[in-house]
Amino acid sequence: MNSATILLLFVFAYFIGLLVISYFTSRNADNQSFFIGNKKSKWWLVAFGMIGTSLSGVTFISVPGTVGKMTAGDYPFGGFEYYMMVIGFFLGYFIVAAILLPLYYRMNLTSIYTYLGRRFNVEAHKIGSLFFIISRSIGATARLYLVVNVLQIFLLQGLGIPFWVTAAVILLMVLLYTFEGGVKTIVITDTLQTSFMILSLLACIGFILSNLNMSAGEAYTVLAEKDYTHFINFDVNSKTFFLKTILGGMFITIAMTGLDQEMMQKNISVDNLKNSKKNMLTFAVTLLFVNLAFLFLGGLLYLFAMENGAQYAQLTEVINGKESITNVFGFKDSAGNISNIMGDDLFPALSLQGYFPLFISVIFIIGLISALFPSADGALTAVTSSYCVDLLGINEDKTKTEQQKKKLRMQIHLIFTVLFFALIMIFKAIDDKSIVYLIMEVAGYTYGPLLGLFAFGIFTKHQIIRKYAIVAVTLIAPVATYLLNHLVSQHTDYRIGVELIIINGFLTFIGLWLIRDRSQNRVIA
Repeated sequence: MNSATILLLFVFAYFIGLLVISYFTSRNADNQSFFIGNKKSKWWLVAFGMIGTSLSGVTFISVPGTVGKMTAGDYPFGGFEYYMMVIGFFLGYFIVAAILLPLYYRMNLTSIYTYLGRRFNVEAHKIGSLFFIISRSIGATARLYLVVNVLQIFLLQGLGIPFWVTAAVILLMVLLYTFEGGVKTIVITDTLQTSFMILSLLACIGFILSNLNMSAGEAYTVLAEKDYTHFINFDVNSKTFFLKTILGGMFITIAMTGLDQEMMQKNISVDNLKNSKKNMLTFAVTLLFVNLAFLFLGGLLYLFAMENGAQYAQLTEVINGKESITNVFGFKDSAGNISNIMGDDLFPALSLQGYFPLFISVIFIIGLISALFPSADGALTAVTSSYCVDLLGINEDKTKTEQQKKKLRMQIHLIFTVLFFALIMIFKAIDDKSIVYLIMEVAGYTYGPLLGLFAFGIFTKHQIIRKYAIVAVTLIAPVATYLLNHLVSQHTDYRIGVELIIINGFLTFIGLWLIRDRSQNRVIA
């Protein structure tokens, strides 16, 4: 039995475990179990499980890969620069806990976009939900594509299995174990998956340190000498200038966690506000340490590659008139051919091409699968929930029985599974090698209108009475943001990075302010 077959057997066994959990958690499940877990989730389970959802395959694969990008221009993060965004994330979670969670609990929401309907009108409710569905569908499938592509390139391609089959089978797995229980099941499975992901992270760090015969302190010193550990980019014009990275990370968290139905439906499944806040803040602190460990692992991967026969070179590119340098490693395959590996592909190349022993490869593949499922199961459940609750109004529909509603919800769940498959195939065609930054940029365009809408609703008392005015503003703002980004990059040295979401949210807020009704004010209690 070859190593690829052994690894596939572990993947299969892992999935069987998820199905067993799903069987026990979905018994007697109804629509409220699917949407918000009947508000009986334990806060500490939600906190731990959310780590896996937040990290996903992007952190597991792409964040370590950013360490070796010796950035000097528009290229994504290099060294430990990504940690400035993590600090921004950390600050953002406190804002979510202080402002948004109390609002959601006070209004007893199943979908957080119901707030927009009560604060403004039904069009605001639906456009908010629609932006979430678009945002989460793109973000989740980008993350999912990253992991599926790794499995395909380094494990399944040699067995003659085409990419579309790999993607379809994995989505079918996710569909099967979320079909009945929804959030009630995901709270438990995400906890299991987060555990495996962190164990895989620690095991890989431990193995590499042992192989290099170094302590963690000694390894960090070597990485610092090679300039792999620089945290702060002082270039004001760069996309990763540290102040705008921190601010961008903070607002990304507010939007992608606090204004995101997937993340919030787990939080509001906790029995009360106090415990939900405990969940959010525990989760925020834990992420500081976990992300730092992933960056440290990224540096170790480059040291390990150089010490274990991978041919090393530097790729110099000129991007928008600026020089960017990236570390590249040449790996020999079974036929003796050398293929260049960089960025997202480095960790899986070392793990699955014979550089790591089999037991570490098994641990890696379990960690990878554990990173894959939380980014897919929660997203699939959340977009189904939002479509049913916000766009179809399934909770208020008195013409259907509970069984008819459940059947409709399952049909929608299946439709979104097919949509996710189509989006994964689109990402395969794009084939971006550093997807972490692509996701952040897309989020700037799709979550920005949500940021502006909620900010206007919470921090002003103005009402908007023109029926489709809110829809018009939320569609125009991302287009204006895109045009502004293009003009700035073409005519100045400044590069807009993760602050894109702030600009988009601000333009949405200004647009809503200009169309506000000055004759009456209204506040939601």
